[in-house]
Amino acid sequence: MNTEITCFKAYDIRGKVPEQLNEDVAYRVGRAFVEFLDAKKVVVGHDIRLSSATLTDALIKGLTEAGADVIHIGQVGTEEVYFSTFHLGVDGGICVTASHNPMDYNGMKLVREGSRPISSDSGLNDIRAIAEASEFAQPSAIGTCERRDIRPEYIEHLLTYVNAADIKPLKVVVNAGNGGAGAVIDALEPHLPIEFIKVHHQPDGNFPNGIPNPLLPEMRGPTIEAVKAAKADLGIAWDGDFDRCFFFDENGEFIEGYYVVGLLSEAFLAKNPGAKVVHDPRLTWNTVDIAKRSGGTAVQSKTGHAFIKERMRLEDAVYGGEMSAHHYFKDFAYCDNGNIPWLLIVELISKRGTRLSEMVIDRVSKFPCSGERNNTVNNPKQIIEAIEQHFTASAEQVEKVDGLSMNFDNWRFNIRMSSTEPVLRLNIESRDDEALMQSKTDELLALVKQYDD
Repeated sequence: MNTEITCFKAYDIRGKVPEQLNEDVAYRVGRAFVEFLDAKKVVVGHDIRLSSATLTDALIKGLTEAGADVIHIGQVGTEEVYFSTFHLGVDGGICVTASHNPMDYNGMKLVREGSRPISSDSGLNDIRAIAEASEFAQPSAIGTCERRDIRPEYIEHLLTYVNAADIKPLKVVVNAGNGGAGAVIDALEPHLPIEFIKVHHQPDGNFPNGIPNPLLPEMRGPTIEAVKAAKADLGIAWDGDFDRCFFFDENGEFIEGYYVVGLLSEAFLAKNPGAKVVHDPRLTWNTVDIAKRSGGTAVQSKTGHAFIKERMRLEDAVYGGEMSAHHYFKDFAYCDNGNIPWLLIVELISKRGTRLSEMVIDRVSKFPCSGERNNTVNNPKQIIEAIEQHFTASAEQVEKVDGLSMNFDNWRFNIRMSSTEPVLRLNIESRDDEALMQSKTDELLALVKQYDD
């Protein structure tokens, strides 16, 4: 038997339920995961999607029938699976989640010992091949499944990143988007002097207020309104499995993830003098400038969690950040986490006695950016080549770490292809010149359109 399984992607498993991902596929993934890793003990958790519990049951059946013992931590966020995997010292972990994908999707994120990522170049393709062949080895014994509530230990770990005594009684809007983040906020609440204003707080796999993805401007309204209505100090919103968090200042203004990377770099370098921070190549000047001023070193990595984590380990970096709101921490096994960032920001606001808008306003004016501009095109590769030719004569620096980056005297851009769709992602920034940034954004968008004809 060799049935093709189509839900394996570059970094994880993701597909439509039940056409691409169903209980049979989940069972076979469990069998293959144990066989590939020779795993003896595996952590499993799942998000709030309606299909997650039954897929998790099938996955656990596959894991145990392959001979592994399972620690089932229930309905959690991806970060809690990462935490449990390294905290409990097991051989691997799987979170059943489709994050911010549409309602009829589900998926899985897989890690090995130490919460090291498993992606297409580090085992995911091997697991797929074993699952497709379905010729599984017979174990000497069937594994067991133990239910465990890991959250108290997880909350204890989160609180090690800040000094709760330094945090002032702030008013904070939190929008879980009916995903899973609300449960962690509720568990943190008794430990912090914060008044939480809770929006779309209850987990609901029907997503009555839309799929939680605050990267989309149309999903930000409820958080903005709540911040203004409550006169809150800041707002925070998450995606479904809450491995990404997004910030709004006291005026309800959305803060680009790029400037949050700068803030967190500064926070970590203050606590770890001379350390390294890792960033993606899309927008860079602000992060590099902050690292230099803070006595640290900024290291550029290709975009994507597997690349960032690998580079952080290589450099022994204390923090890594992507402008897409993924933040990675050395003390969290180099994994991304959606709660550590806001805890650190709240501590910063408290210690400095300043507002969030004031913490980023200088950086926004010093390095204004376009935000990511996505363009659906017919021939992305040829467009990038044409744009490179167009600007070659005037460019001071050309990099191809990830897509094409071109630096000029007082502005730069990065343009890269999506790995999953015919989309070009464009980012532009300048030095102290918003008008220049805007005119170059218009110019590049026009060139994309011109070269796509």
